[in-house]
Amino acid sequence: MIERTRSPASDSVRRKARTLAMLAACCLPGAGPNAQPANDAASLRAIYRALTPQLDHNAFHRRLYLGSREYPSAVTGEIYAVVDYPFVTVRDALDAPSQALANWCDVLILHPNIKYCHACDSSGDNTLTVNVSKKEAAEALDATYRMQFRYDAAAASPGYFKINLRADRGPLNTRDYRVSVEAVSLGRDRTFLHLIYTYGYGMLGRLAIKGYLATFDRGKVGFTRVANPSAEQAGYVDGMRGLVERNTMRYYLAIEAYLGAPAGRPDTRLEQRLSNWFSASEQYSLQLHEIDRRDYMQMKQEEYSRQRTK
Repeated sequence: MIERTRSPASDSVRRKARTLAMLAACCLPGAGPNAQPANDAASLRAIYRALTPQLDHNAFHRRLYLGSREYPSAVTGEIYAVVDYPFVTVRDALDAPSQALANWCDVLILHPNIKYCHACDSSGDNTLTVNVSKKEAAEALDATYRMQFRYDAAAASPGYFKINLRADRGPLNTRDYRVSVEAVSLGRDRTFLHLIYTYGYGMLGRLAIKGYLATFDRGKVGFTRVANPSAEQAGYVDGMRGLVERNTMRYYLAIEAYLGAPAGRPDTRLEQRLSNWFSASEQYSLQLHEIDRRDYMQMKQEEYSRQRTK
């Protein structure tokens, strides 16, 4: 277990990755509207090459790169990571035409603040109804905030896919939620995955989030190191960026935990996924520890049962 992590992100690396991605997208022979999925795949592979040193040498104990940005009316967290699963396994879990919505509910419910998820794919209405709580503890559904995510299989080509989950509104007067996942095959049973978690807010939303940070989220930090003139060494980012970094990591660990328990009886798979998620989150206990293992496992098993019956 570690209590201190150094962000693998740096502005120079991010600029290099974006430059390579732009070159890959713009300079391929025959590039055009119909070639966009191939360009996306080439762009993602270019970013993988640019980030290889950070993926290989970091404090995350996995091949992972995390960064965040705060804007006047939005905040974004993103993770690039190498997962040790064939591309087909990752695609079938997150982008399978007949099963993706249900699978995403099983992914999202691992997050401690997600209390319920229901998939609806009737009449082309590909939506996820998700109940979100401010607290990482058991809570009645009528005390939570209900969100409607639209699922969009945005792009697909051999060895590449991209999906988006979008919601117009969220808790605390937030808006324009997007969870985006794209992945590209690296061969040799490895896949390069890119996760974006972002949402927007107006003046009321910013004030509401500030209130949340001062109460439920008081004293919590993210993963990125930031300079502090009054301290001998850099501290961890807090505030809006700290919040989005923690949740981005939680969503990524949920994907990883889901991929790690693909077979067996449903109850056995759930137990393994919950155990996987909690064990992984405890590697970053300074940022992510909120509840002990027994309480997390019991809470999530009850929430999963509620999710299956309602």
